Amino acid sequence: MHTVRISIPSFRSEDNSIEKGYTVFKIEVLMNGRQHTVEKRYSEFHALHKMLKKSIRPPEIPSKHVRNWVPKVLEQRRHGLELYLQTIIMENEVLPKIFLDFLNIRHFPSLPKTESCGSFETESEESSRLTHQPAMLFLRDPYVFSSAHDTFANVVTEGVIHGVFYPDLQPR
Repeated sequence: MHTVRISIPSFRSEDNSIEKGYTVFKIEVLMNGRQHTVEKRYSEFHALHKMLKKSIRPPEIPSKHVRNWVPKVLEQRRHGLELYLQTIIMENEVLPKIFLDFLNIRHFPSLPKTESCGSFETESEESSRLTHQPAMLFLRDPYVFSSAHDTFANVVTEGVIHGVFYPDLQPR
């Protein structure tokens, strides 16, 4: 199971003079402790469904045609779309790229859990953060500028330089 949680808590109707009214569904996406919101029209869900059919067997999507736009019918559609998204997450080991794009989720590794380096279920929030720290810090390049007070010569560097530039020269 993925650490993606989806809910559609609300919807709103939009009216404008150019096209007839439509409904916008508010999708809340929670992944690895971070939440964001995406708003989508039913037509976008329908387009997603058509695209998903090319790569997976998606669940049934609520009917495209609604006889009337009363709140009870829209609430049923909201619930059906929420169940649709949740079922895709639960039934697929690997979430399709088009689905992740639809939810504005950055893509995580698409390897099955058995082949991946870590499991999303056991990964803590702390271990999911990238930490880049230098392994060694030089105030100057030790291979370009030698230290004046360095009494012990760098034998490896000297050996490589002699081997590359003076292969016929015998070591001391």
